[in-house]
Amino acid sequence: MSSSAPIKVGFVGLSASGWAADILGPSLLEPSVRPKYDLVAISTTSPESAKASADKYEEKVGHTIKAYHGDTAKIANDPDVDFVAVAVKVSVHKQVILPVIEAGKNFFLEWPAGVSLKETQEIADAAKAKELKTLVGLQGRHSRAVSKVKELLAAGAIGRVHSTHVVAHLGRELIAWPPVVLERLVYLSKKDSGGTRLDIPIGHQLDTLTYLLGDFTSLVAIDSKQYPTGAFVDDTFKPTGETFPSEIPDHFAISGILSSGIIANLFYRGGNASGPETGRRQYLWEIDGEDGSIRLESDHIQGAAPSIIEPKLFLNGKEVVVEGGEKAGALDSAATAWKEFADGKGNYATIEDALKNKKLLSAIETSAKEGRRITL
Repeated sequence: MSSSAPIKVGFVGLSASGWAADILGPSLLEPSVRPKYDLVAISTTSPESAKASADKYEEKVGHTIKAYHGDTAKIANDPDVDFVAVAVKVSVHKQVILPVIEAGKNFFLEWPAGVSLKETQEIADAAKAKELKTLVGLQGRHSRAVSKVKELLAAGAIGRVHSTHVVAHLGRELIAWPPVVLERLVYLSKKDSGGTRLDIPIGHQLDTLTYLLGDFTSLVAIDSKQYPTGAFVDDTFKPTGETFPSEIPDHFAISGILSSGIIANLFYRGGNASGPETGRRQYLWEIDGEDGSIRLESDHIQGAAPSIIEPKLFLNGKEVVVEGGEKAGALDSAATAWKEFADGKGNYATIEDALKNKKLLSAIETSAKEGRRITL
C-alpha cells in the first residue's frame, strides 16, 4: 500500500457516537497517520447523520467530505475513494462489506468481521478472489506492552517458553452482558449475534496470544452460564425493572497446545462485581519460560480487554517501563495499525487472520458443546 499520495478513505459507520467515532476516526487524524490517509467520504444510515458527520470531519480535515447513506455500493463505487473502512453493527458486516469487495476496493473491517465463521469465510473468499488488501480491527497486537513482549521473547529474555495462562474478569459494570445490560445492547446476549463475550473480548485476546506465541493445534473448552437472566438499564444506567433470558455463557475455561509445544490455559469469568472492595483481579496474563517469566496485568474495569486498556508489564517480577507508554491505549494501537497498512509492512491483522481466529472460536464452541478435544 505504500505510496507518496495519501489513501483516500470512504468511511462507513463513522457517526456521532460509538467505537468508530471515539477511536477509529480520531486515530486516522493522529499526526503520524494523517499524511498517509485522506478522509473523503462518509456513509451512515440516514442523510441527516451522514451530513452531520461529514460537517464535523470537514472542520478537521480542511476540505469537503461527501455524505452517503444506505447502500454501501454508493460509497464503494465513488471513483474518488481508494479504500473503504467499515465499522458498523456486526449483524450487518456481511451486507455492508460485500458491495465494497464487489467494487474492488481495499478495506478495513472491524472485528468480529461477520456474525459467524460462515460469514467470515464468505467475506475472506470474496476478498481473495478480488486480490484485495485488507485490514481487520484486531488492534491488541499493536499494544505497546504487547509489542515489548514480542521484543523480549525474540531476544530470549525468558528462555524457551513452556506455558502461558490468562485469568480475566468481564464485570457487570461493563453493562454489555448479563446480569446488567443496556437495553440497546441486548442483542449481544443472543447466541448467534456475533457479539458475545467469546466473540469480542476473548476473540481479541486469542488473536494477541496466537500472534505472540503461535497457533493452537488442539484444545478443550468448557463453559457455564452463571447468570441466566439479565436486567435492563436505560442510557442513564437506571434499572427499568425489565429482565430477559440470556442465551450465552459467562464463564469459560479453555486449554490447549500451541504449534510451538506451549501449553495454554485461559479462564474467563463474567458478570461478577468489580472494584477494589472485591479484591478481584481483572486481568492477568503470564508467559512462563525456562529462565523466567513475563506478566501483563491490569486492575482497570476494562482490563480484560487489553486491546482497549494498556496493561502493566513485568519481566521476572520487575515492572518494565514501556517506551511511549504514556500514549498507549486503543487510540494509539489503532493508529499503529493504520500506519502499518499504509506502509504495506508490519504486524497488522488481515481478513485471513480474522478467519483463522474465527475458526479457533468455532472450535472452542464445538468443544464446549460436545465435550471433546478439537484438533485444528
